[in-house]
Amino acid sequence: MKRMKRPILIHPDPRLKKVAAPVADLSDELRVLADDMLETMYDAPGIGLAAPQVGVMSRLLVMDCVKDDGPPQPFVMFNPEIVSASDEKSVYEEGCLSIPDQYGEVERPAEVEVRWIDRDGKAREELFAGLWATCVQHEIDHLDGKLFIDYLSPMKRQMITRKMQKLKRERARV
Repeated sequence: MKRMKRPILIHPDPRLKKVAAPVADLSDELRVLADDMLETMYDAPGIGLAAPQVGVMSRLLVMDCVKDDGPPQPFVMFNPEIVSASDEKSVYEEGCLSIPDQYGEVERPAEVEVRWIDRDGKAREELFAGLWATCVQHEIDHLDGKLFIDYLSPMKRQMITRKMQKLKRERARV
C-alpha cells in the first residue's frame, strides 16, 4: 500500500493545543495513519511527528533520530507514556514541523523511560537518551497539547506566534 503525505498543521491552530485521546484499539486505519505520518515526517524533513500535527486527535507519534548516519530506525508509538525521567537535564535547540524555521533552547530530562504499544500491538518499553530522549518528550508534549514554544519566554513565544500567523496568511494567499 502506498504511503501518503499528509498536510502538517501550522501553529497557531487550536487542534495543536488539545489533549489527544488514547488509542483504544489498533486498527488497520491507524497503521496506515502511522505509515503516512512516517512518510510525511521523512519528507518534511523531520525527526518526529505526532498525530495532532496532521489533524488526528489520537495518541500516536512517530520518530526516527537517525539522520544520515545509517539505516532508518523508525519508531511508531501508540499511547506512549513516560514512566521515569532522569534528574539530569539536557538542553537542545528544538524546532517543530508545525512551527517551521523557528527554534528555541528547551531544557528537558536527559534520559526518559517510555512505555508504548507498537504497530503490532505489543507493549514495549525502552530507555531513550540524547536527541532520542528530547524528541520523544517533544512528541509526547504534542499529544498533551503542549508545544516547545510553551517552554520559552512569553516574549519569544509571542514573536514566534506572530511569525507563524504571518506565514499562514502568506500561504493562504498562494
